[in-house]
Amino acid sequence: MDYFTRYGLEFNPFIKNSKEIPVNTSEYKETLFRLDYLAKTKGFGILTGSAGRGKTTAIRNWASTLNPSLYKVVYSSLSTLTPNDFYRNLVKELGNEPAFKKPDNFRIIQEEITRLSIEKRKTPVIIIDEANYINNAILNDLKILFNFEMDSRDRAAILLAGLPKLNSTLQLQIHEPLKQRIVMNYNLDGLSKDEGKAYIYEKLKGAGCNQTIFEEAAIEAILNAADGTPRLINKYCNAAILIGDTHKVNLITTDIVMQAINDCELG
Repeated sequence: MDYFTRYGLEFNPFIKNSKEIPVNTSEYKETLFRLDYLAKTKGFGILTGSAGRGKTTAIRNWASTLNPSLYKVVYSSLSTLTPNDFYRNLVKELGNEPAFKKPDNFRIIQEEITRLSIEKRKTPVIIIDEANYINNAILNDLKILFNFEMDSRDRAAILLAGLPKLNSTLQLQIHEPLKQRIVMNYNLDGLSKDEGKAYIYEKLKGAGCNQTIFEEAAIEAILNAADGTPRLINKYCNAAILIGDTHKVNLITTDIVMQAINDCELG
């Protein structure tokens, strides 16, 4: 019998490869609203947040809602690449054969975006994840790469997502031309205590749980340690469930949670 069935769970909702259960916190809803605005407006958008705040989850869930007959989603998280490798990867993601030289890849990307936009009437949505690691040379190029008809129109929505230091990078004088093209900039803050509680309960409910498995004080301890970061909430809840099952207890106490937090920090 699986360890989580003790707690009336059909699966463990706190691990990465389990079924996705989106939790509609106000922060999550606001993020989706901003991303929708970017897709409709086109141009450059920035989404930042500390590690584990749920940027990639929100982007993935949002991208899956876009109508494929209206949008072509291209996702890249290879932000540490050299400029030419970055463009080669972008060409490949757009469904074309990469060229050897950077100017040729530039041209292929522009032609494909124009073709999608004009012939197919689709908006290319280009998502560059972990963009805080992106090479300055690439950031410099982006404004030129997505410049159409002498900069008179935007044919694509380009989302740069990463850690908050991405905004500091964009403050540099060298990036002023790109900064002026940003139509959406949003930073994901942490969950409030109430949202954190709702997050845990929604995850449990989504996994079929109809019983109380955490003491109130145990949930409080998880939220204090996680400081509003969903990834840490998941990590501590998962560890607590494993320890609870090992000890054969049906109600997870604060002591078990504290042990789980210590184990995670040691790991």
